[in-house]
Amino acid sequence: MSLGMTKPGSDIQLTPLELEVMKVLWEEGPSTVQGVHLRIQDVRPLAFNTVQTVLGILFRKGKVKRTLRDRAYTYRAAVTRDAAAGHALRDLIERVFQSRPEELVLSMVRSRQLTAGQLARLQKLVEEEGDERR
Repeated sequence: MSLGMTKPGSDIQLTPLELEVMKVLWEEGPSTVQGVHLRIQDVRPLAFNTVQTVLGILFRKGKVKRTLRDRAYTYRAAVTRDAAAGHALRDLIERVFQSRPEELVLSMVRSRQLTAGQLARLQKLVEEEGDERR
């Protein structure tokens, strides 16, 4: 593998623009560049060539797969939204919170992004998850 190539599905962080394109594929399913371009206009006005370039980058990163149909590629997500979110969270926790996930939760509580009720529901989910693993 050359230095410029990455393995499919590798843990390369998505840029904000790449994430917007991935959201379209996650929500709408497989699509052509034209389909992604039309859908993304609701969120962010981009040139067709920009969408095409981003999809090419995502393909090289292994985040999307493509199939040639007639004369146009159809792109589909090669990673799930959960996998991408998990990687982004691990990266954030590692870089900002010194690999301590509880610090992320405390920060959300302190900044009022997580209420006591939400925290209680999360605690219940954690307890239920622990029960299922036993």
